[in-house]
Amino acid sequence: MNKDYKKQADDFLKATNTTFKAKLYKHNKYFSDDKEIRDIYKITLRRKNVGSYTFTFGTSINDTKKNITPNAYDVLACLQKYEVSSFEDFCYDFGYNTDSRKAEKTYKAVLKEYKNVYRLFSDVMEQLDEIQ
Repeated sequence: MNKDYKKQADDFLKATNTTFKAKLYKHNKYFSDDKEIRDIYKITLRRKNVGSYTFTFGTSINDTKKNITPNAYDVLACLQKYEVSSFEDFCYDFGYNTDSRKAEKTYKAVLKEYKNVYRLFSDVMEQLDEIQ
């Protein structure tokens, strides 16, 4: 990994008084269409005087095989940083079928993630968005 990416994430955490914790939760299929198991972590982001957000994070199959624990950059880069509009727009933007239950489940999960990310970082969303 590029050291600059890791530094960017670490600097963001420090500047926002946020702690990052990744704890191995289980080895299992993470996505509904997974063929192989992967490492699944419980991630906790805790921001002093604001709150915390705990969620699961599935690593790549490659990282699982190499026994690589996700770091702050890996997770922050993947967070939903943009407000999601209607279900129909979501499906159009990401190529889902509006009649799909899987798409609806994904849409609801993305909405939930954004709500929690925004709750923690609403005042620094522009800086968080720079972590890509």
